[in-house]
Amino acid sequence: MSPTTTIPPLFFPDAAGQAVFDAAGPRPQFLVDSAKLAVVVAALEPGQQIPSHPEAMAVYHFLSGEGVMTVEGQTFAVTAGATVIAPPGSVRGMRAGSRLIFLATKANA
Repeated sequence: MSPTTTIPPLFFPDAAGQAVFDAAGPRPQFLVDSAKLAVVVAALEPGQQIPSHPEAMAVYHFLSGEGVMTVEGQTFAVTAGATVIAPPGSVRGMRAGSRLIFLATKANA
């Protein structure tokens, strides 16, 4: 069997440390941005939001802070350790209640 890996293994001992807070709004930082997979770490200041939008299937894992995430009209209170899986094509958005850091991963078409 031939190898199919095109990127080396990546290790982030503190993924939250990659987050960038910006008063102007979210500035997602790519940990992986390949043809098949995107992984970002993002940070929101209190009150900042990611407006509701449809997107590919994605997994959101919250690293610190608290806020609210909405997927297809269903609201989830999120805190460190919470994971939300948004189905393909679902409309989702979030609002930070405190400084909020999360990882988001999605398969690219």
